[in-house]
Amino acid sequence: MSFSAILNIITGALEQGLIYGILALGLLITYRILDFPDLTVDSSFPLGAAITAVLTLRGVPIVVTLLAAVGAGAIAGLVTGLIHVRCHVRDLLSGIITMTGLYSINLRIAGRANLPFFSNETLFKNAFTKSLPAWIAPYSTLLIALLIVVIAKLLLDWYLRTKAGYLLRAAGDNASVVTTLAKDVGSVKIIGLMIANALVALSGAVMAQYQRSFDISMGTGTMVTGLASVIIGTNIFRLLGWMRSTTMVIIGSVFYKACVSLAISCGLEAQDMKLVTAVLFLLILVAGQVHIKRKKVRIHA
Repeated sequence: MSFSAILNIITGALEQGLIYGILALGLLITYRILDFPDLTVDSSFPLGAAITAVLTLRGVPIVVTLLAAVGAGAIAGLVTGLIHVRCHVRDLLSGIITMTGLYSINLRIAGRANLPFFSNETLFKNAFTKSLPAWIAPYSTLLIALLIVVIAKLLLDWYLRTKAGYLLRAAGDNASVVTTLAKDVGSVKIIGLMIANALVALSGAVMAQYQRSFDISMGTGTMVTGLASVIIGTNIFRLLGWMRSTTMVIIGSVFYKACVSLAISCGLEAQDMKLVTAVLFLLILVAGQVHIKRKKVRIHA
């Protein structure tokens, strides 16, 4: 394999890893902070993609399409939260209900199962990127993806340091603390679900801009991909106390995509990727459990 081919594989893994890193930030809220198995993400991801595809075809500015996707994702999280909190439906079922309904809504928005927009300007292919110097042009996509994920990370870090952010963490760790502060735990959960799905929808919108198309099946396995990134990142870097969990999951997403790219370059086919994900999941979880047991043994020794 030539050096240029290896460089292309690395660049592609970094680009996709950063885009899915935004998704991982959303799953960090539901999985790690709220302990909420939210399957809404499997449909809020293509929801963001469908909206950005339709608006891009209509000539709407790219930034506006991304903001619209964020808003739609927040609404999806709101619906899941209301079903769970106000209708008293179990967390897993509330996500499944919203996910199922969004499948039809996504088809309604896009008008069909596949919606390409190859001839339109996108986030990564526009007049600005075409005007970049030749030495930086091949990495324009990577730099734009990095800029977006850094902005999303910094905004989430800022929110988690606010009073509302501390309440969100408390709602997942010890709901009674929120009640003691005269706050409604249900409302805090709803806000968390809205933020999480807004980030997931943004990831879907950026991925649609990256692929220059929307496909109804692009959300399949989103939950697994996001969880893999969160689990890999938080398990590998948990000993680094100075590193924020948001940074961990983004690096975990890049690492996960790098493993997938490596598996493909070694000759595995696309149909084997779910198996690769499952094995990687298992190895990380087992390694984490072994570390915990060893730590307990040292404490009791």
